[in-house]
Order: sequence, then structure tokens, then C-alpha cells
Amino acid sequence: MTFFPRRTVHLDFHTGPDVPDVGADFDPRAFARTFLDAHVDSVTVFAKCHHGMLYFDTDRPERHPGLVPGLDLLREQVDALHAVGIRAPVYLSVQVDEHAAREHPEWVAQTPEMTLVRRREGSHEQGDAYTAGWHVLDMSTGYQDHLAGQVAEVLEHLGQVDGLFLDMCWDQPSSTRAANEAALAAGLDPTTQQGRDAHARQVALRYMARFRDLAAPHLAPDVASGVWFNSRPKTNLHAEARMLRHVEVESLPTGGWGYAYLPYVARFVRPLGLPTLSHTGRFHRSWGDNAGLKPQAALDYETRQILSYGLTNGVGDLLHPRGVPDAAVYERVGRSYARVAACEEHLAGTSPVAQVALVVDPDLGDAPGAAGIGAVRVLQQLRQQFDVVPPTADLSAYEVVVVPETTRVDAALSRALSAHAARGGGLLLVGEGLRGPDGAVSVPEAGLEVLGEAEHATTFLRSVHPAVPDLGLDAVVYERGLRVRPLPGTEVLVGTVAPFFDRDWRRSSGHSYTPPDSAAGVTDSPSVTRRGRVVAVAQPLLSSYGRFGLEAHRTVLGALLRELLPRPVVTATGPLHLEVVAHRGEERTVVSLLSYLPTRVGAGLGGEGLDLVEDPFPLVDVDVVVRCPRPPSTAVLQPVGTPLEVRVEDGAAHVRVTVLDGHALLVLEHPPTPNPRGA
Repeated sequence: MTFFPRRTVHLDFHTGPDVPDVGADFDPRAFARTFLDAHVDSVTVFAKCHHGMLYFDTDRPERHPGLVPGLDLLREQVDALHAVGIRAPVYLSVQVDEHAAREHPEWVAQTPEMTLVRRREGSHEQGDAYTAGWHVLDMSTGYQDHLAGQVAEVLEHLGQVDGLFLDMCWDQPSSTRAANEAALAAGLDPTTQQGRDAHARQVALRYMARFRDLAAPHLAPDVASGVWFNSRPKTNLHAEARMLRHVEVESLPTGGWGYAYLPYVARFVRPLGLPTLSHTGRFHRSWGDNAGLKPQAALDYETRQILSYGLTNGVGDLLHPRGVPDAAVYERVGRSYARVAACEEHLAGTSPVAQVALVVDPDLGDAPGAAGIGAVRVLQQLRQQFDVVPPTADLSAYEVVVVPETTRVDAALSRALSAHAARGGGLLLVGEGLRGPDGAVSVPEAGLEVLGEAEHATTFLRSVHPAVPDLGLDAVVYERGLRVRPLPGTEVLVGTVAPFFDRDWRRSSGHSYTPPDSAAGVTDSPSVTRRGRVVAVAQPLLSSYGRFGLEAHRTVLGALLRELLPRPVVTATGPLHLEVVAHRGEERTVVSLLSYLPTRVGAGLGGEGLDLVEDPFPLVDVDVVVRCPRPPSTAVLQPVGTPLEVRVEDGAAHVRVTVLDGHALLVLEHPPTPNPRGA
């Protein structure tokens, strides 16, 4: 059976050359036992760090000068872990190598202004010579061959590896002489940002292929993992998946990624079908927070959330230079992983359900902006089961397709959306998603004309159809939408109310935008229309919800999705933050329930801070309704094994659950009815 890690640790070891006694207290048996006791089945260990230091038996000058003489730390770690049945992929830093930068400054990437590219510590901003940070190497230079020699030596030294983790592999534009000459040879113009970016992408894809092929003969045959190139946008994977055997998602919520990152990226990666793990970190802040340990509840939430998305787990740690894992860290990791391990058997043989496809622009990268965040957040809060897909994805498996305002609909996507509507699928087109490249309506089935931008910067929503609840007042939309004209046969669900006038330097009223001219009624340019199963939203409600979280916008979007998807796989009461993810297999449907509420800590009003989970949020008497392929025979709350009463009505299982520790799996067994003898 091919192995893919389920509970891994990513063990950083970025140890500067001035640190003495590296590995002095390393004990192979105690090292391995620490991970075994914490329910870890794979540890990514280090051959080379960002300082450019090597940690194995080598004559190369990059061997860490403080490494204990005669100690082959890499080999001893791998052997110790293998001895207890734990796999050990190997880490090397790629475009960050301080030793190489110091010895060969001509290998460092350059800006067009001919300054060396140097990142500030913990930042992507350009640093200076007198601030701690990392130089970024140019893979167009001789550095690539230098790195290839290091990688080849590691592979030969170990003979066989359980995978390679190559870090810091983003597309790095550069204006070195080597980069300029290579760009010109490739027919690109290095004097333009577009030309430099295109060349950086070419360089990255070429070295990825080189290192993939270099490693291939050395990869353990019983391991699904291959070579992972970290720090690349996961939204590139629809094009780069052919280079890979597996995917790793780096997501430390308190380290800059935030709690909105993984729900977006995980749903983009999931449909690719590659084995995928995601690692959070044990750190209170981010990488390098040596003595910072996040609360147990935060680690519990993050590992359980990863599991709920159908991914396997990883936790980032940083080994002390003397080579001894911290017992306090692995006490917490062990608690989280014990729960994850207990849940895995109940999810075995299932996969996440997705009825909705959110079509996004991959060029936005892994930070989708307010529209992407707003879409993911509102779909989660409405308990929708969804994937995030590129415009080239096959949409036939989804009941509803959502196109947010940041996804431009070209001719190919327009045809795909029209085909989806023709087969009876639902479409929800929002804001600029309604406008094609020629300015006309992007999908003719929407049954309207797009006349350009709305007249007013701020407008107001008013429900005019029973499908959308009364909003109680004319609800504001803070951002400018589109002006549209419905064609005959198109229903108006939500009308637009204009302000008295737009606020500007010449005239205003009050502290903010001008109030709605409610007595004038709705304008001839509606906010929401419906034609068949195609719903058009002329206002940028997803980006507005991502920025401001207005309840009225969620109310409207929820009503529209109920119209397009009247029979969702799962519905649930409970608090808004409750995360509900459905999984389905041949004989069971499993609903993951997660109830944790991040809070902002560490700063006052207007200051920087971080979102942190301190405690689980109890669920009491939450009603969950699940549609299964067959009526379930049992309903059990796992992993505690509590049986629940289940009532089947209108083809759906109705269950009431109480979860006090923030997490549970609702397991509904529905084995197939055996065929009669002789049938």
C-alpha cells in the first residue's frame, strides 16, 4: 500500500553560522520516540537551511561550522525515524541561501535599479544592508548549478528519500546580466515588468522540471510523495499539477496567512485529485517564534479544520540548535493528533461533497481579495458545500456555479456557463462577472443588457419579490455596481434605490453617503434579476461582504442560493461561525462540525494584532439535516461514539446534536440494501 503522511511535522532548523554546539545533545532514540508518542507518522527533516548551512557528512564548505564534528545529523535523524516506522522527507532551501549570497553576490537577484533583492525578516518588503533579512538568489545564474550539486549530494548520500521539500520557490524577477541575457534569448523584453515576470515563470518551471527529474531515481517506491516546490501560489496548480505527485499547503493562521486563507486554498487544491497535506504551526506567531506556543484550542481547531477539508495534517516546529525537541510542544501536538487519528477511520473511504463551484481567476494568486474572501465566508456561513475552481474547470459535476466580480468572463468561460445553464444548472453572476470583455452581458441566458457602471457610487437594496425576505430598510451597498436593463421575461428580485445625490466636495449630507431617496421608489436598473436558473446581481455584493460583512448582503445571497439550490446536502442551525463540511462514501455520510471563534488579540484600536483561538465554542441542541443516498440506519457522534436519534423526512435525515468541545463527526451509516438471492 502506498504511503502518504496523515500526521506530519515540518521541522525547521534555520540555524545561523554563529550558533555553536549544533546537535550537541541529539539523541537518536529520544528524538524518534518524541514523534512516535505524539502520533506523528512523518517528519520533514533538514539538509540545508536559509543560511545556506548543510547538516550532513560532507566536505563542502557550507557544512555548518558549529555542527558537532563527526555528526551526520541528517542521516541520524532519517535512520532514527525509519527505525520506528516514521517517514522522513528532506528539506532544502532554494532561493534563499545566505552563504551563497555572501560568497557570490553576483548570484543575488537584482531590481531594475540594480539593488540586490533582500527581504526584511518576516516580510516580503525590500530590506537594506543593516537590517536582518534574507538575500534572494537568481536561478538564472550559476547558483542553480551550485544548488543542483547540493541536492545531488543529499540524494546520493541517503540513497533513497521519502520525498523532497524544496522551499522558497516563487517566481523571482531579476535584472542580473544572466537573467537579462536569458530573457532576450527566450524572446522576452527584460526592460518591462511583463517581460521580467514571464521570464521568472519560465525559469521556475525549468528548474522545477530539473529537480523533479534529479530526484526521481531516489524516491522511495512505496511513498506517494514526490518533490514539493513550496512558496508557489496554489492557484498555479491547475497548470503545474503535471509536475507534481503531491501538494503541501503552508498555512499558519497567526503567521500572516489568517483564518480566511485555508478555506479558500484548500477548496481550490482539492478538486485536482493529488494527495494533499496542509500544515499549520505550533508557534504563537510565525516561523522562528522559538519560545512561542499557541493555545491548545488553536492547534486543535486548525488540525481538525484541515481534516474536515479532506486533507491530511502537518504542524510546523523549529528544532532547538542543540538537537532536542521541546517536550511541551509535543505534548500539545500529541493531544491534537490523538484526536485527528481517532477521526481518520470514520472519514476513510469518503470524500468532501461539493454542490457549488466558485469560479475564480487564478492570476489573483492565493490572496483572492475581498470578493474571494467574501464569497468563501458567506458560502461557509450559509453551510454550502463548495469547491473553488479555475475558469477552465469542468463544471458539469456542480449544481450551481458562482462567478464573483473579480472573475472576468472570456469567450471560453461564457460558453461553459451557457452550457451549464442549458443542462439545467444554476448560475449566480455577481458584479463584473456579468460583463464580458466587450462590455456586453457575459452570459446571454441572464436575460439582461449591461449598460455600463451604475450612476451612483452608493446605492440601496430593496426586496421586491417573495423569494428575497424584506430587508427591513433600504440596505446600503457601499461600492459602485453596474447599470443593467432586464429583457422581457426576466424577473426582478431586488430593486435599486438611489441616493438623493452622490457626496462630493460640492455638496454632502451628514457624515457619510447621502441617504436613500426612498419615496422615489426603485430605479429602472435593478440590483438582482432572475431568468430561469440564472440569477444576476448587478451590485458587487461579494466584495462588499468581504470588506464589511453586512448582514443584509448575506440575507440576499442566502435567499438567492436557496432559490438555486433548494435541496442542499446539509443544513444546520447554530451560531454563524459553525463550520459544516459534508463527506460521502458508498456506505456512510459524515458531517464535520467545527465550532471555534477566533478573536483579535495583541493590539488596541487601529493597531496590528493577530487572530487567535483560545477556547472551543459549545454547540447545544443544534439541528442538522443531511441528505443521504439512502435512509441511514444509524447516526453516531464520533469519535466519542454517542448514538443519536435520527428521523427521516422528505428524504433527509434530521438529527439534533450537542457538542461541548468544539468538534465532532456526525456519522450516518447507509449501507446498500443487499440484492435478493438470485437477483
